[in-house]
Amino acid sequence: METAIFSLDALWLGAALLAAGLVAGFLAGLFGIGGGAVLVPVLYQFLTFLEVDESVRMHISVATSLAIIVPTSTRSFLAHKKRGAADLSLLKSWLIPLPLGVLAASLVAAYVSGAELKGIFGVIALVLGLRMLLDQPHWRLGSDIPGDPIRSFCGFLIGFFSTLMGIGGGVMNNTFMTLYGRPIHQAVATSSGTGLMISIPGTIGLIWAGWGADFLPPFSAGYVNLLGVLLIIPVTTFAAPYGVKLAHSLPRRKMEIFFGVFLLIVAARFLFGMLG
Repeated sequence: METAIFSLDALWLGAALLAAGLVAGFLAGLFGIGGGAVLVPVLYQFLTFLEVDESVRMHISVATSLAIIVPTSTRSFLAHKKRGAADLSLLKSWLIPLPLGVLAASLVAAYVSGAELKGIFGVIALVLGLRMLLDQPHWRLGSDIPGDPIRSFCGFLIGFFSTLMGIGGGVMNNTFMTLYGRPIHQAVATSSGTGLMISIPGTIGLIWAGWGADFLPPFSAGYVNLLGVLLIIPVTTFAAPYGVKLAHSLPRRKMEIFFGVFLLIVAARFLFGMLG
């Protein structure tokens, strides 16, 4: 009886993960976020059900999310690039500072607790979500993106905090670009490129950071769970182009509202989880 119940639970969890993959892939194209803000809380609940030790639960969720983002961001970026919407000059200027931020975050990830990772995720999502919902035309830091050293420093911070959140940098890059007067559609397209620049070195870094760690579940390479990666990647890569198509058909303000509400839901899930 216990085996049958477990098998039924496993089937429901598998279906939920596939559904989450579809949603994450769609959101990757729509918001340029790589789907990490959806995947991290879902993976965390999955690992909770499996009774994976709490000391590594959040680390595995973040690292596995980054690994899943690699093909999703690739397909999303190529679709946006084909439309000529991405700011390629900005991405080129971040080829060094963004990965440096990822590297620094990988070093930090080996020492911070799961609760601290949840707090980082929730607080940043809350701030960015409120900013999107309460956005006013006069909320601008400048008429165009600044040059160095401010640009490089912002790229470093985006890479650093995005890696600790297990996301592709879209939530931060969207805000950065729109605060400097860039259209949300261009910000979304460019964010899919930051997803590539963060997820690839971030995955490698978190494999290294978690190598040999205690309490890791089966099929883990460092903090990356390979079973989760193999299960979710196919549906996320399938769904991403549909999000891209919708992104280019929505008015700017509607995209900001959808994005803001989405971030607040994610923030509430993690912050209330910490209180519990």
